[in-house]
Amino acid sequence: MNIRAVSHIISYLLGIIGIAMGLSLMISFGVDDSLSVKYGIGISCWITIMTAAIIWLLTRGSIELSRRDGFGIATFGWLTAAIFGALPYIFSSVISEPIPAIFETMSGFTTTGASVLLDLESVPRGILFWRAMTQFFGGMGVLVLCVAILPFLKVAGMQIYRAEVPGPSKDRLTPRITATAKLLWGAYVLFCLIETVMLRFGGMSWFDSWCHTCATMATGGFSTRSASIGAYDSVYLDIVIIVFMFIAGTNFVLHLKLLSGKPFEYFKNSEFRFYIFFWLTACLILTFNIWGNIYESFTESLRSAFFQGTSIMTTTGFCTKDFDLWPGTSRILLVLLMFVGGCAGSTGGGIKNIRIFVAIKALFREIQLYMRPETVKHVKIDGKYLKDKTVLNICVFLLIFVIVFAASSLIMTAFTPDLATAVTSTIACLGNIGPGLSGVGATKNYAAIPQLGQLFLSLLMLLGRLELYTVLVIFTPAFWEK
Repeated sequence: MNIRAVSHIISYLLGIIGIAMGLSLMISFGVDDSLSVKYGIGISCWITIMTAAIIWLLTRGSIELSRRDGFGIATFGWLTAAIFGALPYIFSSVISEPIPAIFETMSGFTTTGASVLLDLESVPRGILFWRAMTQFFGGMGVLVLCVAILPFLKVAGMQIYRAEVPGPSKDRLTPRITATAKLLWGAYVLFCLIETVMLRFGGMSWFDSWCHTCATMATGGFSTRSASIGAYDSVYLDIVIIVFMFIAGTNFVLHLKLLSGKPFEYFKNSEFRFYIFFWLTACLILTFNIWGNIYESFTESLRSAFFQGTSIMTTTGFCTKDFDLWPGTSRILLVLLMFVGGCAGSTGGGIKNIRIFVAIKALFREIQLYMRPETVKHVKIDGKYLKDKTVLNICVFLLIFVIVFAASSLIMTAFTPDLATAVTSTIACLGNIGPGLSGVGATKNYAAIPQLGQLFLSLLMLLGRLELYTVLVIFTPAFWEK
């Protein structure tokens, strides 16, 4: 790994984070936070920007990145972001211990939405804004933003793009990767602005509208209220957020095609058709399962089911109801949705719909080949045959995901009071969802988990956000060999 080149790119990442802290400081002054909070954010901003400047000066020169360097930048860049991003919490004394502060920051940047903060209404607004900004940058990826604004990366930026963008496919919309990154970030910001205005019309303040927009479009789930979206009890707000959660869970390449005047590209895409079918089926099952068992009203059941079903499947993690009280069928289905996640190229976490879809088609192919071994049959997606190597890679990813989940669940039993908490906290962090069941359910958070457990869950968040391989290769001897 080219340590100088990797460090140089990370210096730009730290610069962006420092600027975001500066914006949070301005908000803190605007809402008249206490002096200690302003000082905490201010000193964090100064330390981050000065560190970025020093690293930049020490690592100047031509930049050439290999695929290995891309993995290093993604992994160590996110770790660096989590460490420096924890400073505002620590220096403002909102979170006094380093590990919980890193947990909160890693949760923000990886758009997980798991929190250790209690009574959000009493948290200073400057800190809440910083918390929202970690999700804003984490959603489309702060490193992809670096690719967009650093033209000197040129072809080398593809190594970062491959390492950070979620999903098995890394679509390039233009020959220049910097142009692709700009288009993705442009669409992301456009949707953020539209949702902010729509939430404001629904009665939220501009501050709450922006913070909830960051959490929605990034599929992060951080709220400014302890009761999450349920605190507003608004049908209009629920519908707006459902729509934008669904948009955020969709491949952004399809959104760009819509903006270029090609709306029918959505339904030509196999993954999107599978995504919308799976989403509708799951939400309707939830609706009929809780209707009569939990809520007498069908419309209330429909509203609650579609909000929670969309929130969990897109890995946003917003809550309007305590789904831990729902029937066993609904709770199991919500846990299954945690595994599925959004589409490739979306801001959602989880395994991704395209992998599930390919695995199902591969399963039926193998059953057919078992009956007729002489048949030549390939997996076909969007009219194109997938290479056997691609199908194998997807199946291996699923196997690794399950192994990591099972092993991590076992480890988490040492830090949690019951099996449901251990299992669902694991998938909630590995899938970047946030809330789980039991001890980490909709009305609770991760404050009760011991710090060593929080540190382990932070690692799972990073593994989930960078989709396993990018982080796991760091632990192989071959990565460090010259």
